[in-house]
Amino acid sequence: MADTKSFDLIVIGSGPGGYVAAIRAAQLGMNVACVEDQDLGGVCLNIGCIPTKAMLTSALLVNEMKSAEQHGIMAKEVSFDLAPAQERSRRVVKQMTNGIGHLFKKNKVTHIDGFGRLAAAGTVEVEKDGAKTTYATKNIVIATGSRPRDLPVLKIDEDRIWSSTGALMQTAAPGSLFIVGAGAIGVEFADVYDSFGTKVTIVEAMDHILPLEDAEVSKFMERTYKKRGMDIHTGAFFQSADIKADGVTVTFKDKKGELQTMDVDYVLSAVGRVPNSENLGLDKAGVNVDERGFIVVDEQLRTNVPGVYAIGDVAGNQLLAHKASHEGIVCVEHIAGEGHGTVDYENVPNCTYCHPEVASVGLTEAQAKEAGYDIEVGKFPWVGIGRAVASGHSEGFVKIIRDKQYSEILGAHIVGPHATELIAEFVVGRHLEATVEEMEKAMHPHPTLSEGVSEGALAALGRPIHI
Repeated sequence: MADTKSFDLIVIGSGPGGYVAAIRAAQLGMNVACVEDQDLGGVCLNIGCIPTKAMLTSALLVNEMKSAEQHGIMAKEVSFDLAPAQERSRRVVKQMTNGIGHLFKKNKVTHIDGFGRLAAAGTVEVEKDGAKTTYATKNIVIATGSRPRDLPVLKIDEDRIWSSTGALMQTAAPGSLFIVGAGAIGVEFADVYDSFGTKVTIVEAMDHILPLEDAEVSKFMERTYKKRGMDIHTGAFFQSADIKADGVTVTFKDKKGELQTMDVDYVLSAVGRVPNSENLGLDKAGVNVDERGFIVVDEQLRTNVPGVYAIGDVAGNQLLAHKASHEGIVCVEHIAGEGHGTVDYENVPNCTYCHPEVASVGLTEAQAKEAGYDIEVGKFPWVGIGRAVASGHSEGFVKIIRDKQYSEILGAHIVGPHATELIAEFVVGRHLEATVEEMEKAMHPHPTLSEGVSEGALAALGRPIHI
């Protein structure tokens, strides 16, 4: 056996689950190592959440410039170039990854460079450049994340067929882009590329784009994107991609069951993600994995093997960075014997950072009805909020689903300006078991977008003021 060093905890993976777990464990007095064979921060920081938000910010500015004259900005012959926006996104990533390195040093977390896997009970093997080193540890947290899903009929090559990674690395906006899948990833990249002049076509198998969102929100976004000139086909199924020297011929079956064929420059596959649970020594250690490859854990994030835990995408439930971070903290606090809570998977916010933004928490209207609740639905348009109108972004609405019996906030759905920030009010409200009345009675400053929260609450009570 090669060199052996002992730790209280080894975290495999440094994404938003892994690095947060490592730092929290160090705060709790553990001797911690975090194994990572790529850049610190995982998918989210390097090729996911952070760079996409940087590019979406650039896209917003591009669209603002298209109507700049109403703000007194007389910019003549303005042109738009994706390259500087893409370069800026990589600078943002570099700043953030360096930040995690500094946090590890500050908290005395050891970064082990290499690919980690379980070797035996209490042992992690790390492979780097063909050399293998083993480390002893009392506890192991697996936080290896997920990767884009390949369709059998759509193999990602990052040349003509992109995943989200390939879409992030382009320095020129193509003439046309065909997007398969209209979840958050597909809808966000549609926003970016459309803004920089690409003709965007979206195909989604479900009846609506953003199929996890409330149907009213999804329909609103579909209308908005079509007004911008995007072609959207819902209830449609991708069939094939024939890669040519200068593009791709794609075929899909539309809602009517008819085959459609078109020539495009590139294709983006945005059809979900699969867990990175292979080659981790899970079989050897006897760790249970479900039929989809997700590691099976209990409410304290424990696997069936004592001393082995799993968090984040690889452990299933919502594949979201903030869920992973939350699980990391809950997990290591239980390891340290200081854990009293669990993760409330019914109060995890969903956010899509397109323009207008979309955010939600809790049940959709359809889900609330299906669950048998006696509900009242309130909807308040942003055009009734002075701050939204003044900012020039008054499209969309706030929608609240209220349980009539206890006035519980069953669900909150926002489409419009800064929706992804405002949803946090409803997350906190639901966490504290606030009623809809309490959301309104908490005074909101004027003029702000946050007034949309209180007006939405009033709308759910049937008595809005400003409509």
